Amino acid sequence: MHKAKVFVTLRGSILDPSGTAVKGSLHKLGFGEVRDARIGKYIELKLDGELGNAGERVKAMCEKLLANTVMEDFRFEIEEGECQ
Repeated sequence: MHKAKVFVTLRGSILDPSGTAVKGSLHKLGFGEVRDARIGKYIELKLDGELGNAGERVKAMCEKLLANTVMEDFRFEIEEGECQ
């Protein structure tokens, strides 16, 4: 079994109202050094089978379901070996 870690974020050209709210709240709490905040999704997938085409399969999953590729970018990492 392998683990895929998928990170989905809004494209830089898309406004992120949630990120703006988080930045404002952090400023109010005294964390003025925060210049920007962007909110995204983190998804872990446990994969059965060989690692051979896992990257292609995870990319297809992202393009078809996990990310809205019109508004979001994605990246992923695949960890080899047994995962718990």
